[in-house]
Amino acid sequence: KNALEAQQLRQQVDSLRDEVVKELGIEEVVGPSKPMQELMEFVRKVAGSGAETILIQGESGTGKDLIAKVIHARSERRQQPFVAINCSAIPETLMEAELFGHERGAFTDAYEQRPGRFELADGGTLFLDEIGEMPPQMQVKLLRVLQEREFERVGGREPIRVDIRVLALTNQDLLA
Repeated sequence: KNALEAQQLRQQVDSLRDEVVKELGIEEVVGPSKPMQELMEFVRKVAGSGAETILIQGESGTGKDLIAKVIHARSERRQQPFVAINCSAIPETLMEAELFGHERGAFTDAYEQRPGRFELADGGTLFLDEIGEMPPQMQVKLLRVLQEREFERVGGREPIRVDIRVLALTNQDLLA
């Protein structure tokens, strides 16, 4: 009886999740223009791909954050966490601890161990908004984590491995 009830609850959750995806998903974004339809087809392909790191570029107000949410909602990771961080809103002195977490005693006021955004997003998607605003020194550390999928908390010595998809947004042309 419990197994049957659990199965029914899973089906209900899946059904409700599909409804939420329809509410927040591609159906809301699709426009009548051919370029917009092509973009949404590309978003569907990216969402279903195994790509671990995706950079979304575009001008302010073009819906990059909505595209990121659609990619997560349409991916196999949709049932896992979607953790967002606005890189331009975090002071440079706190960025490393915010992304990677910290150990107890790592700095003043670090009274307890705290996981960072990478750990919180493990299994799901980490959304880095305005990554171009991140200080260059932090971008170097971030690159290592993106390549290795491994990091250490501030004040830590043990490497921590994560399984995440990273969606990074920027208004800047990072390839110039």
